[in-house]
Amino acid sequence: MIELPEELLALLYATSTCYLATVMPDGSPQLTQTWADTDGKHLLINTVQTHQKVRNIRRDPRVAVTVSDPSQPARYFRIRGRVVGMTTDGAAEHIDRLSERYLGRPYPWFGGRDQVRVLLTIEADSVGTPH
Repeated sequence: MIELPEELLALLYATSTCYLATVMPDGSPQLTQTWADTDGKHLLINTVQTHQKVRNIRRDPRVAVTVSDPSQPARYFRIRGRVVGMTTDGAAEHIDRLSERYLGRPYPWFGGRDQVRVLLTIEADSVGTPH
């Protein structure tokens, strides 16, 4: 595991645009825009248990993530790593905290309150910028 740079941590604590790439069963990429967070050492992604990215990660934990600065979209970090944790514990509370950050209100539960939220913990193997 490598240490996340301070500039990346600042973006993860902000309302940055994030894209998560996983690997489909046929080897093709699957890309999803998502909210991002960090515990200071890992990237955290909150998703729904039944989504394709969760099925992909269960089969192959390798991921790539891009996090861009909302005020300067050409300024971004690319992260390659793997999911080292997947839990439902605290995931519903976590999505409410993320929603407060990104939307300024509690999570609206777009797919309904019966969805099971999953918190993904991603360990970075490499981090880079375009320059």
